[in-house]
Amino acid sequence: MLNDKTILITGGTGSFGKAFTRYVLEHYSPKKIIIYSRDEFKQFMMQNEFKEHISKLRFFIGDVRDKERLVRAFKGVDYVVHAAAMKQVPACEYNPAEAIKTNIHGAQNVIDAALDTDVKKVVALSTDKAVNPVNLYGGTKLVSDKLFIAANAYAGDKDICFSIVRYGNVAGSRGSVIPLFHNIIKNGGTELPITDYRMTRFWISLQQGVELVIKAIEEAKGGETFISKIPSFKITDLAQAMLPGCPMPEVGIREGEKLHEIMVTVEDSMTTYEYDKHFIVYPQMVWNDKQQPIPGGKKVEYGFSYSSDNNTEWLTVEEIRELLKTIDLE
Repeated sequence: MLNDKTILITGGTGSFGKAFTRYVLEHYSPKKIIIYSRDEFKQFMMQNEFKEHISKLRFFIGDVRDKERLVRAFKGVDYVVHAAAMKQVPACEYNPAEAIKTNIHGAQNVIDAALDTDVKKVVALSTDKAVNPVNLYGGTKLVSDKLFIAANAYAGDKDICFSIVRYGNVAGSRGSVIPLFHNIIKNGGTELPITDYRMTRFWISLQQGVELVIKAIEEAKGGETFISKIPSFKITDLAQAMLPGCPMPEVGIREGEKLHEIMVTVEDSMTTYEYDKHFIVYPQMVWNDKQQPIPGGKKVEYGFSYSSDNNTEWLTVEEIRELLKTIDLE
């Protein structure tokens, strides 16, 4: 599917973009991968990191807020993976207008640029925070998701489809709890603060996120939201896995923070299908005859929901400790 294709990644110098690029180069033979981002230094660093593949890579300076630049960049591109976003919850709360410009207006620019060129598929990265949002970041990503789903209605006769991949914080990603705990321990800390003892999260690795995006590129027909089946863990168990026997003072939930990550709501259950390793939430509106459920799935019962606190698969302290060995925190 990706062999001899040109793929563009917005926000491509981030942790996902680098992991996606490496995975594609190791498993496929793409014609070209375009890294589209606004940070020239990160592009310079990524060029050095991938110098053995430099003939397959192109680096474009650009911002998703700039539609003209996107249109120019999308010329000759087959697939677009939209990973650019303002992601830090506090930054979005304090800079709401900037979050809207990047996460909402930027999403619309990506859609318009794809419709105005010959792009065949667009996969947008979403987040659990877009489900029943309680902060501005989640609110902007909810609007972004709705825009990408509705974009299929604007495609007309064009051979293009838009879909979404939704997952929570990647284990070890910047701003998540694992690097926070790691830095406390590295600096000699003897206790790990817990915002709320009831808190749970899903565990997803970067590679699992990448593989789900590739599945979406391969299978999407338009409007689907792909969600991985992944295990849950308790934040208290994570603390004990990282610093066994440590005190865990409860410090109170932060602004815009949820107790649990929600991936599929009860309302979504009416159009959700379960597959071996993932769920797909199909759009409630149908725009063309291509939008049929992908074979191999089973419709979930009404009332079903999927969140980190009602999961059937849970990691033990020892399992968490083993998984932590796979994460590079330095």
